[in-house]
Amino acid sequence: MAAAIRSATSDAPAPDAPAVPAPPAAPAPPRTRRSRLTPEREAELYEAVLDLLREVGYAALTMDAVAARTHSSKATLYRQWGTKPDLVVKALRHGTPVTVVDIDTGSLRGDFHAMVGRLGDGRMERDAALMRGLLQAAYEAPDLSRALRDLFIDPELSGLSTLLARAVERGEFAADKPALAYVPHLLIGAVIAHPLIERRTADRDFLRDYIDAVILPALRG
Repeated sequence: MAAAIRSATSDAPAPDAPAVPAPPAAPAPPRTRRSRLTPEREAELYEAVLDLLREVGYAALTMDAVAARTHSSKATLYRQWGTKPDLVVKALRHGTPVTVVDIDTGSLRGDFHAMVGRLGDGRMERDAALMRGLLQAAYEAPDLSRALRDLFIDPELSGLSTLLARAVERGEFAADKPALAYVPHLLIGAVIAHPLIERRTADRDFLRDYIDAVILPALRG
């Protein structure tokens, strides 16, 4: 009897070895969530930045002040814009209603007059000192200078080049006119010099007359 039991147990398959538990999976890295601001909220932030710039200037503007004025956190500001110069320049660009590249009236004079027509005299007067202050600050702040160039100046220069190239294609003037290279200087110079000479900001009437009397004859002469 005992021999039979021993024989039966010896023929039985050995029990499976206990499974070794797999090591726990490494936790996934936390995902950085970037919540999108609504266009309305973004516009409020930009307007607050411009208001602060007019009040205290670029050097005295801080992200703390922007956060307090807009009832938002500094973390939100840095997450959305990264740096103070980027925030300031994007606010300036948002507040500028003119994007020259989308203007196409069929003539350069029409394009320039349409560009001026989009400007408001009140806004021009209000932002002239702001722009002069930012340009002055850019001489002392390389990061602001880069942001102005990358986010504001270069896109507008590119758009202006598009307007001029269309005029050349339409045969309004030759592509080798020397004045072509100086159109940006003529436009910007008029806006900056006018307050120094006339003691008031350039308005739309002045800019239209300046375009007709100076810029267009220089291109066609």
